[in-house]
Amino acid sequence: MILYVDADACPVKDEVIRVGERHRSEILLVCDGGLMRPRSPWARLVIVEGKLDAADDWIAERIGPGDICITADIPLADRCLKAGARAIDPRGKAFTPDTIGSAVATRNLMTDLRETGVITSGAKPFSQKDRSAFLNGLEALIQQVKRGR
Repeated sequence: MILYVDADACPVKDEVIRVGERHRSEILLVCDGGLMRPRSPWARLVIVEGKLDAADDWIAERIGPGDICITADIPLADRCLKAGARAIDPRGKAFTPDTIGSAVATRNLMTDLRETGVITSGAKPFSQKDRSAFLNGLEALIQQVKRGR
């Protein structure tokens, strides 16, 4: 099991490293630069250069069954699920084949509403409650992968 982190704007990198170390899982923090190297022997920083979605493409090309992607990017989560992997957002919401379609549709609707000026605000601020929900969600997802579900 490899934990792939869409790391550029991920607010739970430290939590992923802590959980990954406990489970002795390789952790790949994928970004376009600007992050410090993790101090964990289980974690590696992967810097990708190129177009806007280069980190997403790098993850989607390598992830597979038994792996987990941590991302708030719904299209990337969709690509990971299609590759047989699991995906979870930084607020602890696991994406599944049953829920990803509505998540993509909602994302597209919200993008359209923002572009037309109907909605001008983004996501609510990240809280300690979100961090706790993420830790619980990631632990549950790792346990599911380990049990082969």
